[in-house]
Amino acid sequence: MVINHCDRSALSERSSLIRFGSKPETLAWTRRFGTYMKKSSALWLAVASLAAVLACAPARAAEISAGKALAEACAACHGADGVSQVPLTPSLAGQPDEYLQWQLVYFRSGARKSEVMASIAGALSNEDIRNLGAYYASLPPPQPSAMPDAVTQIGEKLAVTRRCKSCHGDDYNGFRAAARLSGQREDVLVQALREFQSGKRVGSGVASMTEVAYGLTDTDMVALSRYMATLP
Repeated sequence: MVINHCDRSALSERSSLIRFGSKPETLAWTRRFGTYMKKSSALWLAVASLAAVLACAPARAAEISAGKALAEACAACHGADGVSQVPLTPSLAGQPDEYLQWQLVYFRSGARKSEVMASIAGALSNEDIRNLGAYYASLPPPQPSAMPDAVTQIGEKLAVTRRCKSCHGDDYNGFRAAARLSGQREDVLVQALREFQSGKRVGSGVASMTEVAYGLTDTDMVALSRYMATLP
């Protein structure tokens, strides 16, 4: 869980620029994009402070049933069962609870930009976010949305060289604040990589996803995304 406990270690973890999934190569990225990091440091400190406050909310068990009721309003875009049929809209079913909670916190704080999601997340309480995270995490994940081909073979090799397993798990099913990639819509993954590379979006590891996307061609991004979309 993210928004459900308060202790010294939790505050330390969340006040250190949300270092989930950080890697040694972040140093190289920082040197390459030092100016960007300076400009974004205030934003991340603000998000880290917000997360620390939320972490101190009174511990309450997230109720899947309550999350299901809230999710009825999300079904038009994300699917009644959390599996999206809408272009550029992610499937939420089977995503890690912690990842879902963080994304909603990011949308609510403005750290992640989306006119649609900002208004939706802005109306959510901490308890709502806990419940939505628990509900979507409890659902069966989507089935593979693409079939293996020559392009996915290239993507598989890229996943190894970019060390995607180190954060997203050996089966790419996600871990803690790192998203589930397996079975996700190809167009969603491509868009995410483009946004990470351009700096429009920053991952939970601060520099980690920008480092991964750095140097990828658009063809590489499509191959990597299609590979992930073929996985169960």
